[in-house]
Amino acid sequence: MIGVRRVPELWRRHTLWYPLTYPLTGLALFAGSLLPALHAQGTRFGGVPDRPFDALAIVAIALQSVPLATCRRWPVASFTLVSLGFAVDQLRGYHTFAGAALAIVLFTTAARLERGRRLVAVAFSMVYVVLASLFPLLGGGEPLTGFVTFYLALVLLWALGAWLRATRAAEAERRRRVAEDTRTAERTRIARELHDVVTHHVTAMVVQAEAARYLTAKPERLDESLTAVTDTGRQALTDLRHLLDVLNPDHGTPSAGGLRTLVERTRRAGQPVEFTENGTAEPGGSAGPVAYRVVQEALTNALKHARGSRTDVRVHHGERETTVEVSTDPATVPTDSPGGSGRGLAGLRERVGVLGGDFSAVERADGGFHVRARIPAEHRS
Repeated sequence: MIGVRRVPELWRRHTLWYPLTYPLTGLALFAGSLLPALHAQGTRFGGVPDRPFDALAIVAIALQSVPLATCRRWPVASFTLVSLGFAVDQLRGYHTFAGAALAIVLFTTAARLERGRRLVAVAFSMVYVVLASLFPLLGGGEPLTGFVTFYLALVLLWALGAWLRATRAAEAERRRRVAEDTRTAERTRIARELHDVVTHHVTAMVVQAEAARYLTAKPERLDESLTAVTDTGRQALTDLRHLLDVLNPDHGTPSAGGLRTLVERTRRAGQPVEFTENGTAEPGGSAGPVAYRVVQEALTNALKHARGSRTDVRVHHGERETTVEVSTDPATVPTDSPGGSGRGLAGLRERVGVLGGDFSAVERADGGFHVRARIPAEHRS
């Protein structure tokens, strides 16, 4: 048995998505109504005795069948014409096979009409009352319970169509929210990448440039410092190009294999760094790139807030997880580097947390700081 939740999807696939469905249905109703075997085999409402077909019967059949071709685009107009044809059909006693069109167009109008649904429902109900009052004057023998039952059946069709419309609207809203959340997550991820790349390299360049001002009397050291600024700037451009290629499925991400290069650049910026790495990161895994970002952010903060202080970086690649620890001694000289926004550490905490790991960044009692991250070797969802 088909689940109730699948009904809207099946309806969209087999009815609303096929433009020819309604025209073909209208054609079938028109042709079927003209078959002698189906005369007086349609909807019987009002109790008016059967009457042979005449020219007006053809008009009634056309009014009920032809508007189905346009009911998806103009539901109210089609509903009005079909209702008029149905009234003529029943008041004259033709009882044609095309009377089934009323149920189809009623359901479709409720499912597709976005505005004025209440007005249409009230107007139809008023017309229905007027129509029901005409049958006794034409010799109809329909009891009151028959009129009420038929009206309730129409109300049920309208309610089903309205439910389908509400379900489609809710699904569209859900998809919109998913798309918006996806875009937001992508923007956040790119912002983190930009933060990691730009903050680290620019901080190193600022420190190197400030140091160069005091080396004018030592040309050889001045040249070395300016060369470091140039190399850091080139590396920043390279990383930014990689970031702009993020939509390329073959684009690679920073890995733990580049840690030594990262540490060396930090040393050339004037930060004494002791680096120890044990083991090798698993190729293609998530732990390597995240470990790289942890070390990068920690060294950037060291350049900002503890310039010239000894910094110890320890990375251990185990079978099940990678552990990163970065410790920095207290700052020995005041620094005028601008404070950070905290986005980098928050982003790292979230990245590590997504992989099921732990991240902490605390200030030690002696004034230094300690960063520790435990990153599982593979993400277990």
